[in-house]
Amino acid sequence: MERSVDSIDLFSPVTALKGVGPARARQLEKLGIFTLYDLIAFFPRGYEDRTKRVAIAALEPDVPACFEAMVISQPTTAYVRRGMELTRVRVADETGQLTLSWFNQSYRKNQLVYGESYIFYGAVRADHPGQMANPSFESADSAGQVTGRLVPIYPLTAGITSRVLAACIAQALDACRSELPDILPESVRQQYHLCPAPMAYEMIHRPLDAELLNEARRRLVFEEFFVFSAGLALLRSRQTRGEAEPCRTDCMAPFEAALPFQLTGAQQRAIDDILHDLASGVPMNRLVQGDVCSGKTMVAAAAAFCVIQNGHQAAFMAPTEILAEQHAATLSRLLTPLGISIALLTGSMTTAQRRPVLAGLADGRIQLIVGTHALFSEKTVFHDLGLVIADEQHRFGVAQRARLAAKGHSPHLLVMSATPIPRTLALLAYGDLNVSVLDELPPGRSPVETFLVGESMRQRIHAFTRKQCAAGHQVYIVCPAVEETDDDSLKSAEAWAEALRTTVFPDLRVGLLHGKMKGTEKEAALAAFARHETDILVCTTVVEVGVDVPNATLMVIENADRFGLAQLHQLRGRVGRGDAQSYCVLFSSNRNPETQARLKALCATNDGFKIAETDLAQRGPGDFLGNRQHGLPLFKMASLQMDLQTLQDAQRAAANCITSAEALDAPEFAPLRTRIDALFAHQDMALN
Repeated sequence: MERSVDSIDLFSPVTALKGVGPARARQLEKLGIFTLYDLIAFFPRGYEDRTKRVAIAALEPDVPACFEAMVISQPTTAYVRRGMELTRVRVADETGQLTLSWFNQSYRKNQLVYGESYIFYGAVRADHPGQMANPSFESADSAGQVTGRLVPIYPLTAGITSRVLAACIAQALDACRSELPDILPESVRQQYHLCPAPMAYEMIHRPLDAELLNEARRRLVFEEFFVFSAGLALLRSRQTRGEAEPCRTDCMAPFEAALPFQLTGAQQRAIDDILHDLASGVPMNRLVQGDVCSGKTMVAAAAAFCVIQNGHQAAFMAPTEILAEQHAATLSRLLTPLGISIALLTGSMTTAQRRPVLAGLADGRIQLIVGTHALFSEKTVFHDLGLVIADEQHRFGVAQRARLAAKGHSPHLLVMSATPIPRTLALLAYGDLNVSVLDELPPGRSPVETFLVGESMRQRIHAFTRKQCAAGHQVYIVCPAVEETDDDSLKSAEAWAEALRTTVFPDLRVGLLHGKMKGTEKEAALAAFARHETDILVCTTVVEVGVDVPNATLMVIENADRFGLAQLHQLRGRVGRGDAQSYCVLFSSNRNPETQARLKALCATNDGFKIAETDLAQRGPGDFLGNRQHGLPLFKMASLQMDLQTLQDAQRAAANCITSAEALDAPEFAPLRTRIDALFAHQDMALN
């Protein structure tokens, strides 16, 4: 039984629309469309400008355009081969003639009348001048349906045409326009000159002109950023809702005296930020974002020292066992002489090894624990956990950090990232955290010298590799693939490692590391390289977050054009960690000018933040956001490159409106709260 129009609302199924039965509904489901609201919020991916008409003589090959022409021949249909028929007609204007054709659309013959004028839209074929295939058209007397306007282009699926989808959306808009909630407060709309929601949805799907389309887009972009920012504001308010015992910060003199080197200005500023947080009486939620080798561990050590001096425990999470071991050794050298007890806890430890560690945590004898995911175990109980430190923050999602934080009473949280991220993305990705940036290198660190070379330099690079090993140093060789592929030009780690062992460097120790190896095998390969049991480590990007080997002075990256700039910079950061001059060699046979310019940009600077901005502009946000676990959603309308100012405005507006979690419970914010809950429902930072 067909539902009455009066009973239709935003969340009615699409089958409530005329002409949408079960089969059509299943097709729409493939696009993620289940309700009328889903239809209305299914935005075009672009628009065809059919507002301007050109003469036939001015049509450019493969460039769609509108033109008015008269039919000067009788339309004909002919069978060209089995299963295919071709309908043709000649048209002309004052400047020239065209042959128009349609494949398997014989009904077109009856739609075109000899001597009548029509508005056509299509592109002249570059390979067949004077011909156009499958143009849309309508009578010159009734233009406006398919020509003479901005036409939205939607993502499609099998069985769904643009016209069908547009018709469904139009029905949904007409039925539910009055129900579209305006989640933005009136004061925000007025302050930022934003149009009402019903108008925005109408103009995004059925724009009357470019100006109204831009106005609609700006409103919807603002709304997307506002909802996300309000959700983060809610998350932050919940994180800071608890109270933390204020820490005394006048206890740092012994730590400062024990430092083996002078802190950089950036390190000192980050430590000052942390000490201010610890003294505030509110749980700290801070990110320390630093370039490779910027000294994040020392900053974390300062935070741990302060919290421990105030009678609490600290936990340091690392993404791999070998990195945890390395952090434990570094922190022990610095903090054990200051009377702080440190222990290591990893998944590979035996029960007998874990037992005294767990006991020491439970009774408070162990003040700083360094570990991996083993810290999440139910058996891991703390006496008084006051600080959680997460290294390589993108490897630990919000939910994981929260699980560890739950082992204490409103502990402080410090997360660290070695991935320089553009300010544009930082505003979103770390919106639930306060950010400190380490943008200086410790004194004495020489920048890594980076070179872009082609295959003609292969033998010279082999000789340079041998020279580095002869000097007692070690080498990384990074390949884009694990196994051989159909692309012969693509270096695979397994095959290349074997070739180097047997033919190129038979006298050197060549190791192998890639993501398909078992966890224990990967740990063993990294450990062997760290102990200098191998001279050369052939690897994939799995080494991006690995282990610090100060003795490694050369990194060779094969098929460098297959990587993003930010990732190349991260890989390059595996060398240059010791006192010796280090080098990075980028192999690429790709002579594309844009590719060459991109790789040369990496050679020109070691500033990770400049590189990140360049990568964002050239490749978009995917490389930075990827599958990161901080819960960043995909935006339907907003562009992180184009809409920075709108992002900043929306964040400012959300911060002013959402002063607390309770503020969102007000009736006026009910639609906004519904949108926030829906947005974060499947994120690991869910707000429930």
